[in-house]
Amino acid sequence: MEDRVLTGLHQAGAQTSAATAQTSTTGARKKTAYSSEELLERILKSLDDDKAEDVVQIDLRGKSSIGDYMVVASGRSTRQVSAMAEKLVDKLKQDFGLYAKIEGKDTGDWVLIDTADVVVHIFRPEVREFYQLEKMWQPDAPEAAASSGSEG
Repeated sequence: MEDRVLTGLHQAGAQTSAATAQTSTTGARKKTAYSSEELLERILKSLDDDKAEDVVQIDLRGKSSIGDYMVVASGRSTRQVSAMAEKLVDKLKQDFGLYAKIEGKDTGDWVLIDTADVVVHIFRPEVREFYQLEKMWQPDAPEAAASSGSEG
């Protein structure tokens, strides 16, 4: 009887160790569970479903270590910006088991969602225009090319 109890405890301990190892290596496991392209596709679909405006995706591979992609989008109001961000985070948790970091949801002017592979910025239009984040990451954008050409 004592052997069965010890064996049962040993098996339970092994299962706990395996579960702990699996959760402690979520970064490695996350990479094999889905690709950054699949994550990007789901993010773009969610933003489209929620009527995001002026959605821009920027490929960061080879440019930065902050992620593979950046998505910049606008909402018409603070309420829409916050709601889109909240829905997106919920969908990512449901679809991928991903717990994304989110900043700025309470104010709704500029919400940042960090999934590690894809960084999402959702702005109110006025705030987006002020910061012009896309220009920093897309120096070859038409407006940037036009302004640099006129300085010559």
